Amino acid sequence: MNYQQPMMRGSLEEIETASIDELRSLQLRRMRWSLAHAYNNVPHFKQKCDEKGVHPHELKSLEDLKHFPFTTKQDLRDNYPYGMFAIPMEDVVRIHASSGTTGKPTVVGYSQNDIDTWANVVARSIRAAGGHRGDKVHVAYGYGLFTGGLGAHYGAERLGCTVIPMSGGQTEKQVQLIQDFEPDLIMVTPSYFLNILDEMERQGVDPRKIRLRTGIFGAEPWTGEMRKSIEERAGIDAVDIYGLSEVMGPGVAMECIETKDGPTIWEDHFYPEIIDPNTGEVLPDGEYGELVFTSLTKEAMPVVRYRTRDLTRLLPGTARSMRRIDKITGRSDDMLIIRGVNVFPTQIEEQILKVEALAPHYEIVVTKNGNLDMVEVKVELTPAATAANKDAVTKELSHHIKSYIGISTRITIGEPGTIARSEGKAQRVSDLRNKG
Repeated sequence: MNYQQPMMRGSLEEIETASIDELRSLQLRRMRWSLAHAYNNVPHFKQKCDEKGVHPHELKSLEDLKHFPFTTKQDLRDNYPYGMFAIPMEDVVRIHASSGTTGKPTVVGYSQNDIDTWANVVARSIRAAGGHRGDKVHVAYGYGLFTGGLGAHYGAERLGCTVIPMSGGQTEKQVQLIQDFEPDLIMVTPSYFLNILDEMERQGVDPRKIRLRTGIFGAEPWTGEMRKSIEERAGIDAVDIYGLSEVMGPGVAMECIETKDGPTIWEDHFYPEIIDPNTGEVLPDGEYGELVFTSLTKEAMPVVRYRTRDLTRLLPGTARSMRRIDKITGRSDDMLIIRGVNVFPTQIEEQILKVEALAPHYEIVVTKNGNLDMVEVKVELTPAATAANKDAVTKELSHHIKSYIGISTRITIGEPGTIARSEGKAQRVSDLRNKG
């Protein structure tokens, strides 16, 4: 069986329904190539392997991967901009980079084969979300160095869809074009889609009466409650696409619309592990920990055991034979430690969405009063709840957070529209404890 080109069995590629044995055999073959490619062409990776006393020829089974060194975001920053590339610059056809808000950006390069692979896995992802040739896809991810916009764009075109390359921002125009161009699918961050829904309602547009049938949401963690809220409010199916620029971009994993039970990892290109974030020990499938990826087919910038910092667990395949990841509960570097309690923003979001009077927009502000951590949760009422008893709503949310998370919070409730809206990835947390 040739897995190099998309081959269809019914509506699926053959690899999507291959046996586990076939899949593992393909992964081992590709992993051996990827490790050797990185070792022979990336001096930093070779040095780390030599220091650890391992060599690619020692990979006899997939389990042997645990002996190889991790790659971290810091490795990419230390080798900025092109030190992690494994091919000559004249063979690099595109460069993407992270925003670099916490230091130097992480730079990623792509060969032409990488671009083709990326388009194929995003096309596969859109098809898993129920998309097909002839659909119109409204792309509201940002275009540019961020991988979201162009990744979605090329994948939708590869599937044979008509692409509306709107990018982020200009929310009033987003609403106008969604009405006028009648897209079938939208690809966007969930927080910005909420912003679009707010604008529709402000204009008197009923989201449930527009043509959209599916939203493909990614680039930030979102909860099951957020899915329920979006689906009820917009009358669409909401599915989760997963990816990160260092590994490829969007399309590393995709939730299948028929099951909506967590993104299926496209394991023929990306090999997953779950590790204990503190010890680095590999954990069995089903246990929660940090998600780690090894690229199996990337030419320009192979990554070996890249630590994503995303916290989840591996689950068996359902709609496809490949494994799934559970909903991302947060990132290990986003975790707040509040008076000894580990808290993730998505946990607080879950409690906010349980309160009917509150909109799904929020900000968490952490400060110190002497030696004591103080948490303020800023929220806003929905337009329909402006007459709600704010004291009662405050008590309800405070009780939920205390009961389910175990921390006391100060709740500040504003009128509709008082929380700043996102046009891309939402910035939910301001941790001011170490600021003067």
